[in-house]
Amino acid sequence: MPHPRRSEREQLDLFRALPGDLAARDHQDLMAYPFFSLAKSPRIRPIDFRAGKIAIRVEAVPEHGMATIWDADVLIWAASQIVEARDRGAKPSRLMATTPYEVLTFVGRGTSARDYDRLKAALDRLQSTTIATSIRQPTERRMHRFSWINEWKERADAHGRPVGLELILPDWFYAGVMDDALVLTIDDAYFDLTGGLERWLYRLVRKHGGRQEGGWSFDLAHLHAKSGSLSALKHFAFDLREIVRRQPLPGYRLEIAVDAGRERLSFAPIPVDPFARTARRFAVVSNPGDKL
Repeated sequence: MPHPRRSEREQLDLFRALPGDLAARDHQDLMAYPFFSLAKSPRIRPIDFRAGKIAIRVEAVPEHGMATIWDADVLIWAASQIVEARDRGAKPSRLMATTPYEVLTFVGRGTSARDYDRLKAALDRLQSTTIATSIRQPTERRMHRFSWINEWKERADAHGRPVGLELILPDWFYAGVMDDALVLTIDDAYFDLTGGLERWLYRLVRKHGGRQEGGWSFDLAHLHAKSGSLSALKHFAFDLREIVRRQPLPGYRLEIAVDAGRERLSFAPIPVDPFARTARRFAVVSNPGDKL
């Protein structure tokens, strides 16, 4: 008689989130390509992106909408936990146990009941958004399909009182985080960025600009395609110029120049005050804003 099939949860060891002040780490593939909605209003229209051998399609359901760039903070928290555990010689896992408080404080949010509800809505969007991509697949025609979270649940004690959360990450994301070459440390001030476009731009700049003294540059039309934004190119370019005027990205200086009749965005690293970064990690979030 065949044995009953074990659930994914039963096959994984439970990893409990590490306490303390951890460095924020991000997944380079998520930084380089359009995987998330940049708008706070619900997005249902899919993202379809192709560049050479890279293909990405992101789909959402009407009930929840597409996972947003703010929802991706949960994945940054997860990546930071996994890398820290591995570096300490502990055994991370795709099955993670934590509390809403731990996630919210790591990403600079408030901890009110409203913030907890927003976190749960973010988890729903991450779980219901589906991705198909050729990135890190053996051949161009093979696609890996997954959701950002396979499943999640609220945990309770014997009396029914909530005690935390459990979530299961997909293989594609977990394997990328476990690969040192695919993870970058990001500035904690990233979580203070309130605009979807500037958050996306910081991740792209951090991925491509890195710490190279000479920086990097992109044609604005190419940036528009890489963003997955629903805005028309002229509106996208206007918003980029406004970001350049404000210079909000931590650690980078932005400029727009015209080259052969086409606008290009260039960026180069600037020194960051380490004391300001440390102070932010211990600051009390008094008005986190509507980030989830």
